[in-house]
Amino acid sequence: MAQRESKLVVATSAREVVALVNRGHPPLVVLDGDGAVDEICRLIVGLRADPFSAIVPVIVWSEDAGAEALDRILEAGADDFLKNDMDRREKLRRLDTVARRAERDVGVHPTTRLPGTAMIERDIAARLGAAESFAVCYADIDNFKEFNDRYGYAHGDRVILLTSKILRDVVRALAPSGFIGHIGGDDFIFNVPLDIFESCCREVLSIFDALIPFQYSEEDRKAGFFWGKDRRGQLHRVPLMTLSIGVVTNHQRQFTHTAQVGELATEMKAYAKTKQGSIFVVDRRHGERGKRTDRVQKAVTGAMKEVS
Repeated sequence: MAQRESKLVVATSAREVVALVNRGHPPLVVLDGDGAVDEICRLIVGLRADPFSAIVPVIVWSEDAGAEALDRILEAGADDFLKNDMDRREKLRRLDTVARRAERDVGVHPTTRLPGTAMIERDIAARLGAAESFAVCYADIDNFKEFNDRYGYAHGDRVILLTSKILRDVVRALAPSGFIGHIGGDDFIFNVPLDIFESCCREVLSIFDALIPFQYSEEDRKAGFFWGKDRRGQLHRVPLMTLSIGVVTNHQRQFTHTAQVGELATEMKAYAKTKQGSIFVVDRRHGERGKRTDRVQKAVTGAMKEVS
């Protein structure tokens, strides 16, 4: 643990802890376990309820908390506890173990700290099991590879992180029960209640289009494009990045497995990417899942809704 370099930030209230976790992606949260047990448990439960903060490890430090209090705190979702009478080596070993366990969590994307595919499927399965009316929104950044090639991976990672924050902030504000996940690369999923998905998509697209141009140089931003090479080495105009969202709902369909939802969401996302500009398209077809087709546009034309 001594080799790990971390900045210590102190918060004096539960609200400050939540704000710091949401802003700073901390590798570890250590809570004072000698305060009001009910308040500590509520804080931990709240952190665990949010997909973004659920993956941040929480340790409770106590001088004199009894066994009953520690049991309640651990049941609320704390990863471990430290007692003041433990020797220094044991404390460091426990901190190091929790931190390394979090780093090994393959369900979390290292750049965005958002849940990955396993947790995405788990969330969809839970919504199916609860018979909720919901929408799965598959977002993909257009022209991202070309941007990455021109500006480099560091700038590309910054765009990925910015997009994750836009999705997280919008979903948290408009759909507190929603879920945001990172499939990988420039692909994201957000699952929200049926009655709010259009507002979420519109807000995400609006903010994305307002902020993304500032990721380019002034020259490229003013031109609205830059010259890039395709796979054959031919020069062509590369527009500024936009966002395509394919939306699947269970409003007019019944799904029995998460794979059905994922397949259809991927299809709708692919169709959205055939359109110009930032857009979301919604599958409006009825009934059971039909046969797959290699021509996505033929499958969905006239049976979906698109909004730019």
